[in-house]
Amino acid sequence: MKKTLLTTLSLCLAMVSGFAQENFSIDSLMAKMTLEEKIGQMNQLVGNILTGSISNSGIKAKISAGQVGSILNARGESVAALQKIAVEQTRLGIPLVFGLDVIHGYETCFPIPLAMASSWNLETITEACQVAGQEASRDGIAWTFTPMCDIARDPRWGRIAEGAGEDPYLGGEIAAAQVRGFQGNLDKPTDIAACVKHFALYGAPQAGRDYYTVDMSRQQMFNEYLWPYHAAVKAGALTAMSSFNEFESLPLTCHKYMLQTVLRDIMGFQGMLVTDYAAIREILQHGAAADLKEASVRSANAGVDMDMVAEGFSTTLADAVREGLVDEAIVDRACRRVLELKKKLGLFENPYKYNRPEELELNGSAQNRAVARKMGAQSIVLLKNESEVLPLAPGKKIAVVGPLADLSMEMIGCWAVRPQNHRPVTLLQGLQQRFGAENVKFARGCHVLENEALENQISFHDRKDRGWDIPSDKLRKEALSIAKKSDVIVAAMGELAEMSGEGSSRADITIPEPQRGLLKELVATGKPVVLVVMSGRPLILDWEDENVDGIVYAWHLGSEAGNAIADVLSGDVNPSGRLTVSFPRCVGQIPIHYNHKNTGRPAGDFQPYKKYISLYQDVVNAPLYPFGYGLSYGKVEYSDLKLSSAKAAVGDKLSVSVKLKNPSERDITETVQLYIRDKVGSITRPVKELKGFRQVCVKAGSEMTVELELDSAKLGFYNSELQYVVEPGEFDVMVGPSSDSRSLLRSSFVLE
Repeated sequence: MKKTLLTTLSLCLAMVSGFAQENFSIDSLMAKMTLEEKIGQMNQLVGNILTGSISNSGIKAKISAGQVGSILNARGESVAALQKIAVEQTRLGIPLVFGLDVIHGYETCFPIPLAMASSWNLETITEACQVAGQEASRDGIAWTFTPMCDIARDPRWGRIAEGAGEDPYLGGEIAAAQVRGFQGNLDKPTDIAACVKHFALYGAPQAGRDYYTVDMSRQQMFNEYLWPYHAAVKAGALTAMSSFNEFESLPLTCHKYMLQTVLRDIMGFQGMLVTDYAAIREILQHGAAADLKEASVRSANAGVDMDMVAEGFSTTLADAVREGLVDEAIVDRACRRVLELKKKLGLFENPYKYNRPEELELNGSAQNRAVARKMGAQSIVLLKNESEVLPLAPGKKIAVVGPLADLSMEMIGCWAVRPQNHRPVTLLQGLQQRFGAENVKFARGCHVLENEALENQISFHDRKDRGWDIPSDKLRKEALSIAKKSDVIVAAMGELAEMSGEGSSRADITIPEPQRGLLKELVATGKPVVLVVMSGRPLILDWEDENVDGIVYAWHLGSEAGNAIADVLSGDVNPSGRLTVSFPRCVGQIPIHYNHKNTGRPAGDFQPYKKYISLYQDVVNAPLYPFGYGLSYGKVEYSDLKLSSAKAAVGDKLSVSVKLKNPSERDITETVQLYIRDKVGSITRPVKELKGFRQVCVKAGSEMTVELELDSAKLGFYNSELQYVVEPGEFDVMVGPSSDSRSLLRSSFVLE
């Protein structure tokens, strides 16, 4: 009854909102607005879910006074209540737009973005975002702050979990897929606005420390970091977000060259630009403004349209305009962009379009969870499978050991809206359901961390019943007991959800003690050990790779984590995930990425140490697991690489073909990867760059030929004058299952 009344109220209020008239225009509305009302549209306040240290008070009164254009972090009934104030109790009745970080799901949680990227499956990524947008839209949300387009090459940085990895081309393809998934054609009440973030370069902080300084050349920025943002803009993202970091000694929130010249003039972004959380206030901490007024002036003049939470615009901008510090035309432009967003979302026609409580029962449906399970299985990366320990044979006695095996809410990962009604499936639950509870025994074995206080501070979920009152030696003894009675050990280890994500940088990215110590004891039993790593970042697995039989990188997979992992461990699903970020052998290799430069004293990835060459004395240059790497049950053989021509002109498209053979008894989903190298350029070029990929199913015992298209426009780069050029010369073409040079077939052509 409550839902029905709220729905009826929503429809009635929509009818009297006053904006569903055919002659409505933003021009006519703005002609009625005072300076203060325009600035009010540029103000976003935070609801009852805080993601920073700043909060806002008196929200209802400020809405009534026309001082608010958007609300962050409110949902459900509070959305309808606040929208009613805006529509009924303000002079002009302009609706609010409600935003929330719907990063990888809502009631149905999908794998973290870095995991989804590891699927290399753009279709499923789009489908997952569609489901997330549908579920969020029913609860009042019209705007999500994703995709995160930041290139990340340092796994110490916690927010690597929220992006697509280290490659600009793949990152751009995934960002565009996410935009398509959330926004659709903006013709349905389930289509919500996407946001290009964090503009820009946020993923390259020094020392891998969140919010820290970014320092690089503009040339490196254009060639290596900007493409994913640009791809999301071209896909039609309605909004963008400025980032926390500084670049060229300026906080991005007041960096006019970046926000105006690069984002709008070069990339062609025409939407609304919002700051990150309280970022205008943080300009003071950076030391780039003496007070909030100066910070607000600098941000407005740089091109910021909406102030998230800081209340700098709402408290200082009117005086700044009257004092001539900000031209009123800048306020008009920003206000117009906010209103245009609301119009595109259909909020003027129906302010309650995104509040449909009668549909909330559809959230977390079996159909949606099936998509999460499919996405989860596709995201898993098999890193090692010594002696074919996987898939697990039916009827085997399985010992599931580890502190992450049965912590339900830790499965969802960082930056997830906590499910209200549907707890995620744990690894233990998934394996017991698949293999039978009588064949699957469990022991926690140890704690996630050695420090109880730190673990409690980090974990937002499942805090109770962590077993801190049980002595560690008793936990370990129980684990070893069931391990010795088993046929195979599945060790569930890694990170809690909040050990990655925003504000979660780590200097030591090995599997934490006491987990690693327990793993060594499990290996010492002599039983086959399969390590299932749950994590939001690449961890250093040097010891594990040397000593464990099988390694399955399961990331944080969301609502259907346990079932998805069981699908892969059992062989019901042949693993197809491929890494989108290189895994270092040790912290000293960081930053490490496949598309590096050659240097004047080049060295091969696996070349032994030699003096006066670009090498380490104590470790090879190669990562432990390279970009694009991943195993399946069975292996596809590559041969017969062919180009449609040995010569091409600028504007041409080359056809690249390769023969695939699957001699195994299982179908394999193979991601064929196409790399190029510009052998001589006016500036130095990377040793290889991904320029295309195609995912195909190679049937058991079959052969097939796969064709990929190489557009010559993709061969260009930004030169010393920051002009995009496609230069003639010789290009290597490399095709294979990963970026590892040893696995790639090679050919070449000349661009004339």
